[in-house]
Amino acid sequence: MNIRAKRTTFFSLLLAALMLSGCGINNIPTFDEQVKSAWGQVENQYQRRADLIPNLVSTVKGFAAQEKDTLTAVVEARAKATSINVNAEDLSNPEKMQAFDQAQSQLSSALSRLMVVVERYPELKSNQNFLALQSQLEGTENRISVARRDYIKAVEKYNTEIRTFPGRLWHSVLYSDLEVRESFEATAENAEQAPQVEF
Repeated sequence: MNIRAKRTTFFSLLLAALMLSGCGINNIPTFDEQVKSAWGQVENQYQRRADLIPNLVSTVKGFAAQEKDTLTAVVEARAKATSINVNAEDLSNPEKMQAFDQAQSQLSSALSRLMVVVERYPELKSNQNFLALQSQLEGTENRISVARRDYIKAVEKYNTEIRTFPGRLWHSVLYSDLEVRESFEATAENAEQAPQVEF
């Protein structure tokens, strides 16, 4: 093979590589990694909430020991929520995602009941430890909401890519092992209505 033929072959391969890199061949794995990263942030915020709960429960217990049932419900809901783990491979498993979301919803419900109990104890509402924990918990709930929104957007982008052209073509040829990802869905009754909790 002469030098001219080698150059032509080289430039043809280079041109083909450039065309392939610009046509979305790498979008699917890139979007898949974004989904995994967004899910990691969701788990991070749920873990932050779970870490705050023992301090909150012990603070309330000091003021409202007679509310044992409510405190026990919070502790049990936290234990259940932290026992269900969803890793990146489970993101396409609707049953696993639903179980995880239900456990987190039960924990949110238990925390709402705890905050209603707090209303009966004015001295607790003015306690600096409680106020700091309450503020951190409210901030964490907001972070959970943002992390879930970001995850939903990442899943939407990924799922759209593997269902539309040319991503659908690349998915069937190169990435058929990557499945459609599950998004969050409201699982609690009346989830569209905010709970009535007054502090």
